[in-house]
Amino acid sequence: MKQIGRRTAFVTAALSLLFAAGCRQDMQDQPKFFPQRGTDFYADGRSVRPQVENTVARNQLHEDGYFYTGLVNGKEGDGMPFPASMEVLQRGQERYNVYCTPCHSRVGNGIGMIVQRGYSKAGNFNTTRLETAPLGHFFHVISNGYGSMPDYSAQIAPADRWAIVAYIKALQLSQKATQADVPAGTNVESLSSIAEHEGLPASFAEEWTLPPTAVTGTTDNGLYVLPAPGAAPAGGAATPSHSNSTTPAGTPAGQTVPKQ
Repeated sequence: MKQIGRRTAFVTAALSLLFAAGCRQDMQDQPKFFPQRGTDFYADGRSVRPQVENTVARNQLHEDGYFYTGLVNGKEGDGMPFPASMEVLQRGQERYNVYCTPCHSRVGNGIGMIVQRGYSKAGNFNTTRLETAPLGHFFHVISNGYGSMPDYSAQIAPADRWAIVAYIKALQLSQKATQADVPAGTNVESLSSIAEHEGLPASFAEEWTLPPTAVTGTTDNGLYVLPAPGAAPAGGAATPSHSNSTTPAGTPAGQTVPKQ
């Protein structure tokens, strides 16, 4: 038995030696390039080689630059990259209601619900400046943000951004629509009339207005002056410190904030 045990131990040891001899470290120890380290192998001294020209990552070809940027030769273009069908407008309305109405409101007057609660006043689409703005302007702003508005490129796909742009133009037209703007035989009703037909009060669809503000006046440089909490605005009663004013939260009393 002892002899068998010794033979077994010898064979095991021999196999272990053969196994260890086969586990060489050549690939681990071979010369190789390290990122961000120089080398004398290439003439420019860089170990990391530059990308081949005119190559792009997968799904990033973006041949139609206008579709992805809204710009033509660096300037805002004025046109849709695809037809604005009724389906596109409906998609734009749905996306607009999700992402835009909190600030711009359902009618695009820039007085959405969070603006009424103190956020910076949003752009009013019914002004001359925005009514005449090129379509690429709206796409570019949605993609990259503007002023207090953040960019929505991560939340809204390019096609949906264009759908929103198309809906914004339709929304602008709707705010000043007349009988002459619709096909013959089509009846034009005010929003208040439609609200009444739906069993709602006429005021349900009236233009939204901001709640009473705590603004008392302006300085020579055009800045609003904010009163202390509870102080009486010019010509009005005292404003409770808990009132829902448009004063940005956390603004110290007497501090000036720029006009919107």
